[in-house]
Amino acid sequence: MKLLVRWAALALSFWVATALIPGIDVKGGFTTYLWVALLFGLLNATLGSLLKLLTLPAVILTLGLFLVVVNAAILMLLARWSDSLDISSFWSAIFAAVVISIVTRVVSGFGKKALPN
Repeated sequence: MKLLVRWAALALSFWVATALIPGIDVKGGFTTYLWVALLFGLLNATLGSLLKLLTLPAVILTLGLFLVVVNAAILMLLARWSDSLDISSFWSAIFAAVVISIVTRVVSGFGKKALPN
C-alpha cells in the first residue's frame, strides 16, 4: 500500500511540475503521468543509485545539493527515452527535480500519517 501511495505522490508531483515550470511537458492524461512516474521511479532506483554512489564526493562537498543535479540528469534521460515527457532545457530539469522532490516528500508524509503501519 505504501508503494502505491509513493507512486501516486510521484505522479502528482510530475503534474505539479508541469503546471509550475515552463519547459516541462507530459503528453497525455492521468495514465501518462502514472507511466512517467513509474519509469522515473525505476530509473531512479537502478541508475540513480549508481549515479549517487559515483558522485558521492560531490554530494558530500555540496552537502547533498548535488543530488538535485543527479535527479535532473535522470529526468533528462527519461525525457530522451520516453515520448511522453518533454524537457526543453537542463534548467527546467533542475527546477522540476526540486519541485518533484518537495511535492513527493510532502505528499508521502501525509500518506504515512494517514496509513496505519
